[in-house]
Amino acid sequence: MIEFNKFTLSNGLRVMVHEDHSTPLAVVNVMYDVGARDEQENKTGFAHLFEHLMFGGSINIPDYDEPLQRAGGENNAYTTNDLTNYYCSLPAENIETAFWLESDRMLSLAFSEKSLDVHSKLVCEEFKAHYINKPYADVWHKMRALAYTVHPYKWMTIGKELSHVENANIQDVKSFFFKHYRPINAVLVVAGKVKTDEIKLLAEKWFGNIESGEKYQRNIVQEPVQTKARLLKYTADVPLDAIIKTWHMGGRLSTSYYIADLITEILGGGSSSRLYQSLVKEKQLFSSLDCYHFGTIEPGLLTIEGKLVKGIEMEKAEQAIEEELEKIKTNLINEHELEKVKNKTESVLAFEDMSIMNRANSLAFYELIGDAALINTELSKYQAVTNLDIRNYAKEIFTDNNSNTLHYYSKP
Repeated sequence: MIEFNKFTLSNGLRVMVHEDHSTPLAVVNVMYDVGARDEQENKTGFAHLFEHLMFGGSINIPDYDEPLQRAGGENNAYTTNDLTNYYCSLPAENIETAFWLESDRMLSLAFSEKSLDVHSKLVCEEFKAHYINKPYADVWHKMRALAYTVHPYKWMTIGKELSHVENANIQDVKSFFFKHYRPINAVLVVAGKVKTDEIKLLAEKWFGNIESGEKYQRNIVQEPVQTKARLLKYTADVPLDAIIKTWHMGGRLSTSYYIADLITEILGGGSSSRLYQSLVKEKQLFSSLDCYHFGTIEPGLLTIEGKLVKGIEMEKAEQAIEEELEKIKTNLINEHELEKVKNKTESVLAFEDMSIMNRANSLAFYELIGDAALINTELSKYQAVTNLDIRNYAKEIFTDNNSNTLHYYSKP
């Protein structure tokens, strides 16, 4: 059980405190309810760009990192299609330094041509290095565009096109900031060797006077139910042929999410999983084969992705995958196999909870999607899944009409 206290400032900032006096550290986590799904299709990559810009200094503090390092702290951030998260850890006695830094960039981020130029170039270099110049780098650009027709999940967090960030201007950046980076759209979590009463005082002192902003109301066009199989064939300068197949699955708050998560473990959760044992180890059709999903808040994609052994035909490899899916669709998995993946999931959740950084992040995430108390009910939702649930949901999603397939060939 993860215990926490929660209160809300008058400007709408939600604050949670998780006391853990077994550590000398404190974690300050600020999560903003904005991700790549909130961008315009002709101006993508902005959420990720802001992850960089937020470290570019505020009006009062030109260098975010230097004061934090002097206080013995370290920090990082990440962006997804759904959210943006900033976090730091430092000795608990220096926690006010983190409040000072986080509140100041929320209040008065420095908007300068120089900062925008520096950070947009960094993002563009990241785009080129990871999504253009590496082997298989464009796989997910192609798959997302294939699997989604209207939903903004059809572009990656890095952006749909390099030119969108290259052409970003100061007015674009300011508009994005004042729309999304406001107290009303943020969650602050403080964890570690802290006391709730003291955090209340610090939160009021450093965040209480920041203008609330308008609550961002999403009006995202939802992806229609897919009614026809989609296939894309592509050839690139890569060492091995690859196949990527996706199927639409339920969103993060649906019961089916937990079923799909267990299905990915049954099919692709390590060397004892079905796909690895059958298609990598026994039949030796693939050099690597994974099954996973992205954990997106809105309905996402369950994925099987593998690289073929040289000389194996694409059609043979795909047929072998379909045969394994047919087994899980038509036969109930035995209780021992289901219990095994449930136990593994419980271990993963328990391991994550060992770190105060992870606990702070999880509390922020669950609050963002509806209720921080969900952190204490996750395991029960996995435990409630039956082998009948597994079979029925596999039959529901693993259909041709719900499938998207990318045949990614290596050049002869």
